[in-house]
Amino acid sequence: MKISSEFSKYAQEYDTLNSVQTLVIDKLLKELSHQPKYILDLGCGSGALCETISWKYKHFTGVDFAPGMLELHPKSKNIEAIYGDFNDPTLFENLSTYKFDHIFSASALQWAENLEDVFKEISSLNTPISLAIFTSGTFKTLNKTASLDSLLRDKEEIDQLRKQYFKANFEVVEYKLAFESTRDMFRYIKRSGVSGSRNILSFKETKRLMKEYPLNYLEFEVAFITTSR
Repeated sequence: MKISSEFSKYAQEYDTLNSVQTLVIDKLLKELSHQPKYILDLGCGSGALCETISWKYKHFTGVDFAPGMLELHPKSKNIEAIYGDFNDPTLFENLSTYKFDHIFSASALQWAENLEDVFKEISSLNTPISLAIFTSGTFKTLNKTASLDSLLRDKEEIDQLRKQYFKANFEVVEYKLAFESTRDMFRYIKRSGVSGSRNILSFKETKRLMKEYPLNYLEFEVAFITTSR
């Protein structure tokens, strides 16, 4: 299953499941030094960032590759939700015709097929940024217990690319999300989209992992890359 299909499949439940993503958005907005009027949101999902912004703006452009998410995104005369994949350079050719004074991406760019290419395209728009990218420290204990390699890039690689393409601040923040049971935890992983549609464990292996996982919470590690105007 493609990652875009996985996000579309659980689009109706996404916002209620993703409290960590809510914290990420809150941090991105809190640290802004201005209130941008022309906004781009890469990986906009069902509109959590759009709905959280409290100031008046002139135009908000949300981009996502999951049609199920875009159907739920707010739309109005100054809110545009468009289909697009940030792995596709033609998206940025289209976006270069828009006017933006700030670019956001909250919890999406970890799924970039080539993060360097995406950073290069974003930097070509020559606009202040607020990016949040989940790193390989996410699900650290879970992956270790299951003897799995992380699907995500480590913070060092992300920072190296940040230095190459942006004069920006870099901060790594760790979050924990507690659950009443391991069953609830694994249900969250499946339905939140954070697993990247990976399902490589057998039923028996998954059952063993649920039994042996030593924590009552999941770990998340997020790299924040931010610039001011």
